[in-house]
This record gives sequence, C-alpha cells and structure tokens, in this order.
Amino acid sequence: MNSLLTNPAEFAALVQRFFVERLLQQRNASPRTIAAYRDTFRMLLCYVERKIGKSPNKMALIDFNVALILDFLAYLESERHNTIRTRNARLATIRAFAHYVSLQCPEAMQLTQQIQAIPMKRFEKPMLGFLSREEIQALLEAPDDQTWYGYRDRILLILLYNTGARVSELIGIRVADVELTISPSVRLHGKGRKQRTVPLWKDTATKIRQWLLYAKLNPEQSLVPTRKGLPMTRSNVAERIALAVSSAIKHCPQLQGRKVTPHTLRHTTAMHLLQAGVDITIIALWLGHENPATTHGYIEADLSMKERALSTIALPPEIGQVRYHPSDDLLKFLESL
Repeated sequence: MNSLLTNPAEFAALVQRFFVERLLQQRNASPRTIAAYRDTFRMLLCYVERKIGKSPNKMALIDFNVALILDFLAYLESERHNTIRTRNARLATIRAFAHYVSLQCPEAMQLTQQIQAIPMKRFEKPMLGFLSREEIQALLEAPDDQTWYGYRDRILLILLYNTGARVSELIGIRVADVELTISPSVRLHGKGRKQRTVPLWKDTATKIRQWLLYAKLNPEQSLVPTRKGLPMTRSNVAERIALAVSSAIKHCPQLQGRKVTPHTLRHTTAMHLLQAGVDITIIALWLGHENPATTHGYIEADLSMKERALSTIALPPEIGQVRYHPSDDLLKFLESL
C-alpha cells in the first residue's frame, strides 16, 4: 500500500497545510471560520481515538475514510445531540478537507471522493418566531434603568431591535463604531469580515448619547460592556434577555412561555420592517444577508401579508372558475403512450 496513505506524518502535514496554506493564506478565512473548522477537527480526532484507539499523532490518511466519517456524523446526532444544521456544518468542513486532500494527494482520490459524496441531510425549517409590537415594547421597557445593569440592558435590547444585529455583531460594537451627529448610524462587523452600516432611529440615537454620558466609555470600549468594561459574551446576552422577558411578563402576559433569543429580536426587526412596507432587498441589506433569497423566509412567516395577497387575486363573485377539459382526441393520444 502507498506509504502516503499509511504514514501518520503525511496526514498530520496535510491537516496543517490545510489550515495554514488553504484557509489562512489562500482563502484568508476569518478567525471565526478558522475556529469552526478547528473545533470540527478536534471533535473528529477525539472520536477517532475513542472509536479505533488511535491517538491523533498515529492517525493515517487510510483511517480517514467514508465509514469513519459516517460513524462520526451519527455520533454527533445521537450522543452529542447536535441538530441537523450543526451536523451539516461539520460535514462541510470535512468535505472541504477531503477536496483539498484530493488535490494534494491523488493517491487518496478514491477515499476523498467517497467522503465528498456524503450528502447534506435535509431538515424541516421551522417557522420564524417574532414578537408583536406590544410584546417588543414591553420587553424594551422591562429593564430597570435606575441601575447600571438595567440601563445597559435597555441599550442592548434597543440596539438589537433597531439594527437586527446578530449577537456576535452586537457584542462587537465599539463606541467608535457609532455615529451620532448628522446621520446617526452604527457600523456592524458581520460574518466573513463583512461590514455594514445601519441607520439609528432618532429615539435610539438619543438614548445612546445619554448612555455614553452616563457610562463614560472610551472610544475603543464595547458599547454594551460588562461592569468591568469588557465585551459581553453570547451567553451573557442570552441571560440578560431572559431576565428582561421574565420582568416583561408582568405587563405583557402573552410572553409567558415564549422563548426569546437574540435571533428572535433579529426576526422581529425584519418582520416589522416588512409589515411597514420596506422593500425586501432593503431588509436584506439591513440584516446583512449575502443572498436576498434568505430574506424571503420572513414573507412566508407573515400571515397578514398572505391574506392581503389572497384578496388581490380572488375572483369576482360573478366570474366562475373554469376548468380545462381535454378533447377526446387528446385523451386517446395520452392513453396510447
């Protein structure tokens, strides 16, 4: 058997070159992409050690086969309880590496082609959850702005609703990213090093000015920091939103039992813009969607828009709907096929 397939040093070198040459040098991948790919390989190598008893420094290319990858994907779903979406993301990383190996090591072509042929698993896409205007108003007013934490949480919630930012974009906003003079706006640092500028509503800009005077933050600090002045974490943001929801229930009982996440507020922003008549392409730019088709999911979620569309195409009462009836000759032709 070819030594390239059985030598552990060759496999380790391919993994290192994949990260350094392919991802960092050639693709200039973002730190988040590198971290996601790294985590997949960590899990895979730990699984290999458990499954076949080979430590990472003893794994060879011949071990990187379709049977192992299928077992690993099953392990992600059954034991780690990963969602299908997460399972597909891990598979995308593995297929990218398999493609790189096929270019660098033609001797492994059969192995890599089998791995690349593993399909992404289909899954049901849940309906988008969003808050009504009454619910979002109750949530925004829930934090106690007489305390430092409550004041910060109000700014956090207002920013999420105004900008439709992802939680990673929210915690990445620095004071220097906010423009509060002529045209109030905030610069968001999105996925894949993409940046976009989102306008701030007049009321949002006023509240941020007041917050900056109150918190005395320097330009390089996070706009919504922890009490120690450090950027908040994802889990920290989720906890503060959950706390605000529990307080808002007192004034808005319909929030009881609702799961409200940072992404729920992002969906809420999009839906309220859509219901206000904002064009879908503008909403796509607002949310930072690379493909406007992603934004069409919000149209599917809005029942009132569907009802309006239905009313515009309903036939007048005096016009009956006519069905097409094929002629006898056409039926005979079809039956003869």
